[in-house]
Amino acid sequence: MDKKLTKTFIDSQKERLEKDLKKILQQIEDLKKDDPFSDPDHASDNAAVDTDVREQVGHDTIEAQIKDLNRKTNDIKAALGRIEKNKYGHCEKCGKVVPLARLKLIPEAQYCVACEAKLRQ
Repeated sequence: MDKKLTKTFIDSQKERLEKDLKKILQQIEDLKKDDPFSDPDHASDNAAVDTDVREQVGHDTIEAQIKDLNRKTNDIKAALGRIEKNKYGHCEKCGKVVPLARLKLIPEAQYCVACEAKLRQ
């Protein structure tokens, strides 16, 4: 493993990822509780049209937020898996070491900047 990717650094990243995962899972639960459609009486409340529209927009917004958080959850779980397999910090495309600064900013990063840019094209 590269000198920069010390056991101490990887352990701190693992701790950070686990903490982030716990926080995100709690956010998802909170959002689900705030979803206007989670109210069992929603379907039969005979609300005014403008209320229905507001509830639909609120539901759609929450669904979008949950989708983004689920994607982040999957990325974090994948990073934790790479830590367990001793592959953390190496680009999954080219195999080079991902710069430490990138891992500090995005601890779940799976690609170096060059490969990430190519994938986005």
